[in-house]
Amino acid sequence: MSYSTNEMMTVAAARRLRNGAVCFVGIGLPSKAANLARLTSSPDVVLIYESGPIGAKPSVLPLSIGDGELAETADTVVPTGEIFRYWLQGGRIDVGFLGAAQVDRFGNINTTVVGDYHQPKVRLPGAGGAPEIAGSAKQVLIILKQSNRAFVDKLDFITSVGHGEGGDSRKRLGLPGEGPVGIITDLCIMEPEAGTHEFVVTSIHPGVTREQIADATGWAIRFADDVQTTVAPSEVELNALRDLEARTAAAHGQAPGEA
Repeated sequence: MSYSTNEMMTVAAARRLRNGAVCFVGIGLPSKAANLARLTSSPDVVLIYESGPIGAKPSVLPLSIGDGELAETADTVVPTGEIFRYWLQGGRIDVGFLGAAQVDRFGNINTTVVGDYHQPKVRLPGAGGAPEIAGSAKQVLIILKQSNRAFVDKLDFITSVGHGEGGDSRKRLGLPGEGPVGIITDLCIMEPEAGTHEFVVTSIHPGVTREQIADATGWAIRFADDVQTTVAPSEVELNALRDLEARTAAAHGQAPGEA
C-alpha cells in the first residue's frame, strides 16, 4: 500500500505515544498524530488540550483549541488555569506533543518570528502554551517537516526551551522532566544523544537517504552508530489516518488532503 512522506511522518509520530499516557496536545500535526495513536496503537491515551478538555476523543481534527468538538467529546472540561497549574505544573502530563516553525540541534523551538524580533521577516502564531509544556511535561515529542529553513543552526527566537545549550543546560535552568525525547519528521526520527543532548538521527524512513537528511538540515547533522529503518505504515494505520482526514475535510468544507 503506497503512502506519502507526510503519512509516514504522522504514523511514525503516532507510534511514539504509548498507550495510557496523559498527553498535552498541540493543534495541527501534533493533534493529527495524537488522534491517530488513539485510533490505532494507543486507544487508552488521555488527550488534553490547552482550552480545558480532558480525555478528548474528537471524530474530526479540531481547527483550534476552542473547537467545540473537543469539549463535546471530552470526559470533562476544566478551566485553562487548572490545566496548567494542576495538570502540567503538577507533574501529571506524561508527554507534551508540539509542532514548530524552527528547531535547533538541542530541540529548542521557535514559533514567534523569523528574522529580527523587532523587524521580522515573518511573524509566526506565537507561543501559546508551548513554553510551559516544553518546560514542565515529563517528556516532549516534536513533529515537523524537515528543511534547512526549519532545522536551523541558530534559532531566530527561542520560544520554548528544549535542552538549552546542550549538556546539563536544562538541569541548570531548573526545568523538570526529560525535555524533548524525539523529533519526528517526514524524513527521519531524531533522538537526543546521551550526555550532549544534541539530536542525532536514529531511524531513517524507507526510501530516504542520508544525503537527503543532511541537505534538509541547517547544521552538520550526525547519525547514531546504529541507525534503524523506520517500519513502513501498515494498512490499518493508513486507513485510520485517511479516514480521519476525510472526515475532517468533510466537516470543515476542505478538499481531501487539506485536513
